[in-house]
Amino acid sequence: MKLEPVVQSLLDTDLYKFNMQAVMLSHHPELTGEYCFKCRNEGVVFTKEMLDEINDQIAHLCTLTMRDSELDYLRSIRFMKPSYVEFMRLWRPIGSYVETGLTPGGELVINVTGPLYIATLFEIYLLEIVNEVYFRMKYDYAELRKNAEERLEKKIEDFNSGRYTFRFAEFGCRRRLSREWASHVVHELRDRLVNRNMVGTSNVYLAKKFGLTPVGTYAHEFVQMYQGIDSIPLAYTNRNAMEDWYDYYRGDNGTALTDTITTGIFLKDFNRAMVNNYSGVRHDSGDPFEWGERMIAHYEKYGVDPRTKLLLFSDGLDFDRAQELYDHFSGRAKVSFGIGTFITNDTGVEPLNIVIKLQYVNGRPVAKLSDTHGKEMSQDDGYLDYLKKAVDFRMERERDSGLT
Repeated sequence: MKLEPVVQSLLDTDLYKFNMQAVMLSHHPELTGEYCFKCRNEGVVFTKEMLDEINDQIAHLCTLTMRDSELDYLRSIRFMKPSYVEFMRLWRPIGSYVETGLTPGGELVINVTGPLYIATLFEIYLLEIVNEVYFRMKYDYAELRKNAEERLEKKIEDFNSGRYTFRFAEFGCRRRLSREWASHVVHELRDRLVNRNMVGTSNVYLAKKFGLTPVGTYAHEFVQMYQGIDSIPLAYTNRNAMEDWYDYYRGDNGTALTDTITTGIFLKDFNRAMVNNYSGVRHDSGDPFEWGERMIAHYEKYGVDPRTKLLLFSDGLDFDRAQELYDHFSGRAKVSFGIGTFITNDTGVEPLNIVIKLQYVNGRPVAKLSDTHGKEMSQDDGYLDYLKKAVDFRMERERDSGLT
């Protein structure tokens, strides 16, 4: 079964990939990285035919370059620097950075290794490819599409009837059912929500195509990157990441992700200067209500009105959960949501919970701790324990010294 190319434009990725790549290139071009694929679903089996199709799709991806119109669009994004856009004129995916395979039990193996500022961009393209290949080759795609259409109609009806009142951005390209379905969904939500509840999309290609705002800042990998730099103590990597981000964007692209090495450590680094430098914070693990209350209290501690700051929730949301959070925090802060799989792969069939995570930088293991047990990801359990101890040691030491 031969499929059409899944990725047909290098803009077909999350905005934060370009954002992070620009800082990696500017501040740490010497770093190398290794990314590893993981499917968190139980019992998912990939066939040899699926792997062959995935490899063909990767080969096509590596024929793409940035078109002039796409470069012009990147230039139109306020915080994109001209030097970075010129780099993107030269950049292209290199297939030799990617290795794929199957285990005897049918588990898919993907590793991406290379200069960090180049390897980073493969993540979303590969996830889009894996998703579409899997769902088109395992299921009756027409039936999945029909089910998704019915569910989309109900979502639109519930917004237009007033059941849902919050605003959100579409964050679903990494686990979408297909390229054509994601495009259809974004088009329908843009045109048919009477109160314009969808404020943008993380997908740069769809933002360009439909005249929407591209949305995104940085992901866990950006903070993890600093764990591979010898001169930075592990429990202070979040501080260095935020400082470099601000140095590059000067506050013009500033929503901080809080949970890479736990929100407790983040708040120690989110000092008065950072509170003022960043426009808001993003939640991606742990209890969202408790997290939001902690963020509001933290702003108030520094005399900052939380109503001037953004609370962006993005952890596996559906519309009911988003409405609960909106009702709880509305009027106390700016509240928005990044909603992904529930929008772009809601078919009645369990979506794939697949990720490609940074695992090594300059040969050193790196890890994400998060605020939810089970979302940690590291191929080195010894390193993961060491990172937890480093974080705990800093928390305990600063608690004992009165630095809270």
